[in-house]
Amino acid sequence: MGKLIVSLSPHAHGTDTVERNMYGVIIALLPALLVSFYFFGIGSAIVCATSVAACVCFEWAINKFMLKNERLTICDGSAVLTGLLLGFNLPSNLPIWIIIIGALFAIGVGKMTYGGLGNNLFNPALVGRAALLVAFPAQMTTWPKVGQLTSYLDAETGATPLAIMKQAIKSGDASVLDELPDAAALFFGNHPDGAGAMGEICACALLLGMVYMLWKKIITWHIPVSIIGTVFVFAGIMHLSNPAYADPVSVILSGGLMLGAIFMATDYVTSPMTAKGQLIYGVCIGFLTVVIRNWGAYPEGMSFAILIMNAFTPLINNYVKPKRFGEVPEKK
Repeated sequence: MGKLIVSLSPHAHGTDTVERNMYGVIIALLPALLVSFYFFGIGSAIVCATSVAACVCFEWAINKFMLKNERLTICDGSAVLTGLLLGFNLPSNLPIWIIIIGALFAIGVGKMTYGGLGNNLFNPALVGRAALLVAFPAQMTTWPKVGQLTSYLDAETGATPLAIMKQAIKSGDASVLDELPDAAALFFGNHPDGAGAMGEICACALLLGMVYMLWKKIITWHIPVSIIGTVFVFAGIMHLSNPAYADPVSVILSGGLMLGAIFMATDYVTSPMTAKGQLIYGVCIGFLTVVIRNWGAYPEGMSFAILIMNAFTPLINNYVKPKRFGEVPEKK
């Protein structure tokens, strides 16, 4: 029988569990999931179902046959959440075999290599997405138009708002931005051209999920608000200096910024513990996102910005330490 080790007082009883938080985030994602079904139809259902099933199967297999763990972890909701978030970051016409490879990277490399939930350095879903983006750039940057409910691999594709912004920056022609959907279309997702990844189609649905998580105290406001606020400020400065850069509202509502700020950057394991640390983390992600979007090779920069700052999270935690209970400040 193992020892029961009790730390020194004080003790605080909490009702939070891994399962409660994981399934709470999944519930918060339901509005965006339903919207993706509405706009992308069968393609969205195939991608999400494949991603979730593959992530759960890979976690079960690695636990059972490689790590020899007796405790079953696939019921805590983390594998389902990883699969759902990975699916949200993929085009709705991505072939099944590529989705499975992404799930293998997400679970096998991004999560289980470090020892499973609570030990991973990087967000597993973003590890899977980044691996697919490097290995299959053509398939990962081909975006179906909305409204093709019964189409899957043969869906018609189009240019996303981020691609239009990138084209305007490269050409230096501000008139290219006239092709952008208006703010209302970006907010509700009802623009007809290439929309991007499934989970980023409707900012309204993602904000509903954020309100739910704030209400349930699954997350705090610090990371989402600091990311969105930083992007708004820097994108606004760029737009004022050169009209070829899109206005800050369009920048915020386009691409995976809302999805990343609300659901990916707020991951408990890979984000800082303190409020001050979370603000530093969020500001850096917002700044890096603007830099990568404007001057990087890819139109989207949110995923890479989060992964970069995941690596800096231990340093931020070490720099911004919470005050110990009963600690007496040092005299200067």
